Amino acid sequence: MTFRVAVIGGGTGGLCLAQGLHRAGVEVAVYERSPTRTERLQGYRVHINPDGARALHDCLPPETWRAFLDTTGGSSANGFAFLTEQLEPLLVLDGPAEPPGPLDAHHSVSRITLHQVLSAGIEPIIQYGKVFERYERSADGEITVHFADGGTARADLLIGADGANSRVRRQFLPHAERVDVGLRGVVGKLPLTPANRAWLPEFLLSRANVVTAARDHGMFLAPHELDGDRHAGIGGNDETYVADAALFDNTSSYLMWAFATKDRGLGGLDAAGLRAEAGRLIGGWHPLLRRLVADTDPAVVSLMTLRTSTPVDPWPTTNITLLGDAIHSMTPFRGIGANTALRDANLLRQNIIAAHRGERGLLTALGDYERRMLDYGFQAVRESLGAAGQFVSASRLRRLMFRSVLRTAAVLPPLKRRFAN
Repeated sequence: MTFRVAVIGGGTGGLCLAQGLHRAGVEVAVYERSPTRTERLQGYRVHINPDGARALHDCLPPETWRAFLDTTGGSSANGFAFLTEQLEPLLVLDGPAEPPGPLDAHHSVSRITLHQVLSAGIEPIIQYGKVFERYERSADGEITVHFADGGTARADLLIGADGANSRVRRQFLPHAERVDVGLRGVVGKLPLTPANRAWLPEFLLSRANVVTAARDHGMFLAPHELDGDRHAGIGGNDETYVADAALFDNTSSYLMWAFATKDRGLGGLDAAGLRAEAGRLIGGWHPLLRRLVADTDPAVVSLMTLRTSTPVDPWPTTNITLLGDAIHSMTPFRGIGANTALRDANLLRQNIIAAHRGERGLLTALGDYERRMLDYGFQAVRESLGAAGQFVSASRLRRLMFRSVLRTAAVLPPLKRRFAN
């Protein structure tokens, strides 16, 4: 069965899907609103769990999968810990005794670099500066996509992978909503220079840590260590890659921090003001944490407004569907948003290829994808929202109870294993 696939959005899920379809010989094009590849030079560390790693492995050509592995950070298997705001350990979860294989490992990767990897080899099918406006569907099912520049594209299958503010979703499922959960995040990254390494303790440099405070604040910290000597030839051309290295942050090592709190009117502050307010709110915390915030360049400090999708009932399957944040966006807590989008991409890839090979009808394939995706996707939304409420709870009793549970888990192996999973 021959058909044309249009993917709206060149983010993590859309590019992963395009890689898998292109590799299988399916006619696919990606339409990205950014005017150039380099406009996506923003963002922080992304945690790729085994679900995401397997999706990338299945969708990417072998050489691109190797490039992904070569550009991941080196500290993702060193465990995880819950700490008080005075850096006292509540629960420390050690990494595995033996390093797992790449499909079973947790990886740290720069969001910038991940998009570079996912674009490699499919540049001719990615069109930049294409801002989606609307689609029309003819009586025979052909879809015409209209862009803000006046251009159009025709397709037999339209996939909205255009993120949390998806315009495709807005037209296709106008009742699907996202709501503000009332939390704000101030995010920054401190370069791991020799001078900074000298005062940072080893446990902040070697593992991810969550600070659970007595007040309604919290902080997530994770190192992103990168060895520039490993990173060559993403696009099969070492010279091009080296020329791009300065642009794409491939050799940067940093400690990412994300401070979360209830909405306190942070939206009106510039980056320097956000850093200052975060510093004020943690004024009673350990001096190392206060220094971490104070020493971060405001140029890499940003504000996140935390929103989440509300549950959506199944809809009649057509030749239009959605993946990733376009349908089930979630808070960053638990770090599963990108991994769920990658899982979508892999499942949708499998089903589209089955239709392409004539093994099942296209609508049957899409219906199977949507049923399964809505199930696990909104389960991830619920888990993420639950973690957010636990992380920044307005109830002092609830926070104290959570800290008590963590201390108990530290001495009870069965409970500790539950946290590890």
